[in-house]
Amino acid sequence: MKTYKPFIIVALVILFAVFSFWFFNSYGELEKPTVKIEQDINAIGRNKAINITFMDTKSGLRNSSITITQDDKTQVLSSIDYTGSVTKENTVIINVDPITLKLHDGPAAFNVSATDNSIWKNHINITRQVNIDMTPPNIFLLSATNNINPGGTCVIVYRTSKPVIMSGVKVENHFSQGYPATISDKPCIITYFALPIDVRHSGTNIKVTARDQAGNETSVALPFHIRNKKFRSDKMVLSESFLQQKMPEFQNKSLHGGTSLETFMYVNGKMREDNDNAIRNICQKSQPRQLWEGTFLRMKNAAPMALFGDKRTYQYQGKALGQSVHMGVDLASTANAPVEAANHGIVAYTGYLGIYGNIVIVDHGLGLFTLYGHLNSINVQNGQEVKKGYVMGHTGTSGLAGGDHLHFGMLVGGQFVNPQEWWDPHWIADNVNKKIAVSF
Repeated sequence: MKTYKPFIIVALVILFAVFSFWFFNSYGELEKPTVKIEQDINAIGRNKAINITFMDTKSGLRNSSITITQDDKTQVLSSIDYTGSVTKENTVIINVDPITLKLHDGPAAFNVSATDNSIWKNHINITRQVNIDMTPPNIFLLSATNNINPGGTCVIVYRTSKPVIMSGVKVENHFSQGYPATISDKPCIITYFALPIDVRHSGTNIKVTARDQAGNETSVALPFHIRNKKFRSDKMVLSESFLQQKMPEFQNKSLHGGTSLETFMYVNGKMREDNDNAIRNICQKSQPRQLWEGTFLRMKNAAPMALFGDKRTYQYQGKALGQSVHMGVDLASTANAPVEAANHGIVAYTGYLGIYGNIVIVDHGLGLFTLYGHLNSINVQNGQEVKKGYVMGHTGTSGLAGGDHLHFGMLVGGQFVNPQEWWDPHWIADNVNKKIAVSF
């Protein structure tokens, strides 16, 4: 037995060392718990949801607490005791309702604390000064008259009673962002928004909305009048030669198999929808200032082949195969004709995009964009500044084009609008310039 005694002693020493290391690493550690507040809590409005994550990766959490104090009165929003279980991490979701808590507008202290399970009971305490603000912003409309065409653009100017972090116009469920501006040395907000092409003349819901830093949101109805406007309908016969000529382009680029007819149905359906969604995403980020100046240019010496709003029914061998609504103007000149920037702006996108082929999208600021499709060549790059009249490329037949032409489109707030309005100097004067000039 004496032979094994040294080994037993060594083993016990090792076990004791391992146990001591584990114990002091887990329960003798000196690190404080960590706290992560997910939201900005500088201002708290009528109802504020706050996610707070407590974490201690070693000894675990012992307890956590969340309180709010105003006028020397402290109220507990959350208090959790974790004893009896090993909790390394826990996220607490609280809804701060100042009315229920009987708080008032003004400063308050938001306190978060946590203690771990170590023998030292390491503690963290965080106090943030917050502002209770339950007063929503007021909106003052400065555009009294708003006559809008279906598929057209409307520009409005308004002010708010306090700084806001979000504002804009909602047409039904679509939101168009507002942009801070200064007119006649006075702060205001400008919003360009689109009226859907299939809008109803009665029952349409258009509201101006704004939200402050505390999350208080308010809306006011916008006075408007929708003009009568009719759009054309026509039938387009799909020939076998067209399908055989154009569909391989999409089969190669989209890896879509099947017959030429099946490819066309895919292109006119799913691909068209995906392309339009991609364009809307591109147009979500716009320069917060007006870049354009004066009337937008129309392609020189070009005849219109299709207009904005044309409703097309595709026919193949006497049967209807599908429909589409043309969301731009097709302009045809000579083959490989130069394509000029319609106005000053910054190139937001260049590349190949399905039915539109090779395209250029230019940002003109405040949510206004132009689109140039079916190009044969592109001479600009993303982020490049262009002046009105700058040659950005040449027309072609890329995409779903039956012949050499330019598909010219305009978007406002991510929605396609009728370019003909922006080619008309009188429309711009009456519906944009005068509204801004008389706002103050």
